[in-house]
Amino acid sequence: MNERQNAGYIITDTIHIRDTEFVLGEHPNAAAPYVTWECSGNDNYFWGHYFMDRKTAVRDLIERVEKELDFQQKQEKQIKNRSNNRNRGEER
Repeated sequence: MNERQNAGYIITDTIHIRDTEFVLGEHPNAAAPYVTWECSGNDNYFWGHYFMDRKTAVRDLIERVEKELDFQQKQEKQIKNRSNNRNRGEER
Protein backbone atom coordinates (compact mmCIF):
# COMPACT_ATOMS: atom_id res chain seq x y z
CA MET A 1 0.00 0.00 0.00
CA ASN A 2 1.33 3.44 -0.91
CA GLU A 3 2.07 5.95 1.80
CA ARG A 4 -0.22 8.97 1.67
CA GLN A 5 1.39 12.40 1.95
CA ASN A 6 0.35 16.01 1.77
CA ALA A 7 2.64 19.04 1.91
CA GLY A 8 5.47 16.84 3.16
CA TYR A 9 3.39 15.38 5.99
CA ILE A 10 2.95 11.60 6.11
CA ILE A 11 -0.66 10.68 6.82
CA THR A 12 -0.54 8.34 9.83
CA ASP A 13 -4.17 8.17 10.92
CA THR A 14 -7.52 8.48 9.17
CA ILE A 15 -11.12 8.43 10.37
CA HIS A 16 -14.11 8.31 8.02
CA ILE A 17 -17.60 9.54 8.86
CA ARG A 18 -19.57 8.59 5.75
CA ASP A 19 -18.04 10.61 2.90
CA THR A 20 -16.06 12.89 5.23
CA GLU A 21 -12.52 11.95 6.17
CA PHE A 22 -10.25 13.45 8.80
CA VAL A 23 -6.53 12.73 8.82
CA LEU A 24 -3.53 13.25 11.05
CA GLY A 25 -0.16 13.93 9.43
CA GLU A 26 3.39 13.98 10.74
CA HIS A 27 6.43 15.85 9.41
CA PRO A 28 9.32 15.74 11.90
CA ASN A 29 11.22 18.60 10.21
CA ALA A 30 8.29 21.03 9.98
CA ALA A 31 7.91 24.01 12.31
CA ALA A 32 4.68 22.38 13.53
CA PRO A 33 5.33 18.64 13.09
CA TYR A 34 1.69 17.49 13.44
CA VAL A 35 -1.42 18.47 11.54
CA THR A 36 -5.04 17.42 11.21
CA TRP A 37 -6.96 18.05 8.01
CA GLU A 38 -10.38 17.38 6.63
CA CYS A 39 -10.01 15.53 3.36
CA SER A 40 -12.26 14.82 0.39
CA GLY A 41 -11.54 12.62 -2.58
CA ASN A 42 -8.50 11.08 -0.86
CA ASP A 43 -6.27 13.98 -1.97
CA ASN A 44 -8.04 17.29 -1.29
CA TYR A 45 -6.82 18.38 2.15
CA PHE A 46 -8.22 21.52 3.78
CA TRP A 47 -8.78 23.36 7.07
CA GLY A 48 -5.48 22.29 8.59
CA HIS A 49 -4.91 22.56 12.32
CA TYR A 50 -1.20 22.50 13.20
CA PHE A 51 0.40 21.29 16.46
CA MET A 52 3.71 20.87 18.21
CA ASP A 53 2.90 17.51 19.85
CA ARG A 54 1.13 14.34 18.76
CA LYS A 55 -1.17 14.05 21.78
CA THR A 56 -2.73 17.46 21.11
CA ALA A 57 -3.09 16.62 17.42
CA VAL A 58 -4.82 13.32 18.22
CA ARG A 59 -7.17 15.12 20.59
CA ASP A 60 -8.00 17.62 17.83
CA LEU A 61 -8.61 14.80 15.34
CA ILE A 62 -11.08 13.19 17.74
CA GLU A 63 -12.84 16.50 18.43
CA ARG A 64 -13.21 17.19 14.71
CA VAL A 65 -14.67 13.74 14.15
CA GLU A 66 -17.11 14.19 17.06
CA LYS A 67 -18.29 17.54 15.66
CA GLU A 68 -18.82 16.03 12.22
CA LEU A 69 -20.71 13.09 13.71
CA ASP A 70 -22.97 15.47 15.66
CA PHE A 71 -23.53 17.55 12.52
CA GLN A 72 -24.47 14.53 10.42
CA GLN A 73 -26.80 13.19 13.13
CA LYS A 74 -28.60 16.56 13.29
CA GLN A 75 -28.99 16.55 9.52
CA GLU A 76 -30.43 13.04 9.58
CA LYS A 77 -32.89 14.04 12.29
CA GLN A 78 -34.02 17.10 10.32
CA ILE A 79 -34.52 15.02 7.18
CA LYS A 80 -36.49 12.43 9.13
CA ASN A 81 -38.65 15.14 10.74
CA ARG A 82 -39.39 16.72 7.34
CA SER A 83 -40.34 13.33 5.94
CA ASN A 84 -42.60 12.61 8.92
CA ASN A 85 -44.26 16.02 8.60
CA ARG A 86 -44.92 15.43 4.89
CA ASN A 87 -46.39 12.03 5.61
CA ARG A 88 -48.68 13.50 8.28
CA GLY A 89 -49.83 16.12 5.78
CA GLU A 90 -50.74 13.40 3.30
CA GLU A 91 -52.86 11.60 5.89
CA ARG A 92 -55.11 14.63 6.46
